[in-house]
Amino acid sequence: MKIAIAGAGSIGCYCGGLLASAGHEVTLLGRARVLDPIRQHGLTLTDFAGQNRHIDTLTLAEDPVCMADAEVVIVTVKSGATADMAALIGQYAPQSVVLSWQNGIENARVLRAALPDQDVRAGMVPFNVVPMEGGRFHRATSGEIVIQSGAGGLGQALGSAELPVVENDRIEAVQWGKLVINLNNALNALSGMTLKQQLMDRNWRQLMADQMAEALAVLRAADHPVASTTPLPAWAIPHVLRLPTPLFSKIAARMLTIDPNARTSMAYDLMAGRVTEIDSLQGEIIRLGVQHGVATPYCAGVQALIEEAQDQPLSVDQVRRAVD
Repeated sequence: MKIAIAGAGSIGCYCGGLLASAGHEVTLLGRARVLDPIRQHGLTLTDFAGQNRHIDTLTLAEDPVCMADAEVVIVTVKSGATADMAALIGQYAPQSVVLSWQNGIENARVLRAALPDQDVRAGMVPFNVVPMEGGRFHRATSGEIVIQSGAGGLGQALGSAELPVVENDRIEAVQWGKLVINLNNALNALSGMTLKQQLMDRNWRQLMADQMAEALAVLRAADHPVASTTPLPAWAIPHVLRLPTPLFSKIAARMLTIDPNARTSMAYDLMAGRVTEIDSLQGEIIRLGVQHGVATPYCAGVQALIEEAQDQPLSVDQVRRAVD
């Protein structure tokens, strides 16, 4: 298939590379700061399981005209750029199937509103990809991509052993499940810790659990079903997070593989001084809470801390004082 990755960053480069490795004709549409190291060194993909794969069958482009012959456009821009990318897709690739492989809930809706005559499907990418020097991207956590069910067997066509892609007719519930988990992106960014360090600290886990429980209460009030992206049901995860660390470690080891150096994408955005996606994560819960009369002090406090974040990491007690 001819595939364009629209807004290739860490997720886009990693997934695009594996799609090219599986035999698809892939173009990465991105910024020079992302594409130039790949031009110089090639694209190298590594992961927590020891994969080390060099990809040299990609087309790299900064001009959106590159999408003109794409059968599938996979959108991987940050949420704030979705509307602009939708306009470019409508101009250059009005015949394509469009997949949103982005965080948050609203992106697929924005794409559908702008592209009413196209097959637009939401998706969920569960894993974390870390950008490294020299055109290397490292997958640091596990999980399979989920896309909205539809015609054409697209999940099977895109999926491979290295990049499993499955279809699901409850994609919005899956997205809410991912959003609830992704609320920790901000806490991880504030902590300055790796994900593994943070998860091994019971105080941080209890704060994660409190924020997640708040979000689940909001989603219940809004009557939004939540499909867990882990083997545990969503309602059970806060209880597991609060367990003593030795017990939590045994349960978590069966749920998720995490590279020791993994951090969330928001942590990298914060370190680089880039705009974060906090409004598409905590902001979604805050807005729903207002609509349904449910207080959201944890999400509101964490969003404020991210928006005011300085160079120094915060302790869990400092975050608690801001949200309690």
